[in-house]
Amino acid sequence: MTIDEQIAVLETELLEIQLPHFDAGVAWRIGAFIHERADTAGKRIACEISRPGQQLFYFAMPGIAPDSEAWIRRKRNVVERFHKSSLLMKLLADKQERPLLERYALAPGDYCASGGGVPIVVKGSGCLGAVTVSGLTRFDDHALGVEALRNVLSTL
Repeated sequence: MTIDEQIAVLETELLEIQLPHFDAGVAWRIGAFIHERADTAGKRIACEISRPGQQLFYFAMPGIAPDSEAWIRRKRNVVERFHKSSLLMKLLADKQERPLLERYALAPGDYCASGGGVPIVVKGSGCLGAVTVSGLTRFDDHALGVEALRNVLSTL
């Protein structure tokens, strides 16, 4: 798949996973789904569900490096700043052949161009939070967050 095709898939995906509402209960359901998936697959990850300025759900599997919390914060910051997934922002930067951090003068200690941060978008309201996963590949972190949003959306 070309980079343009990957970008198109991610942009379409964002439209497909918009929620009708978002609150702490929905955040818990998203996080619980991710935890169950990772635990069943024997994957060690950390996950956060948040809205700007407030962590609603967090867990780190046994054996996950403490550094994952920093990765989560940096990925979440990308979502909160651009209202796009951190993977989409990475691919857009790659397409333009200009690193994300350089293009927007972002501090590497606060932002990262990697997959795993997915915006929580509420129809008619915009980006109200982020699902952030760390511990797998950038593509698998992203896919797990999207899978959780799709699962919870199907029950709302």
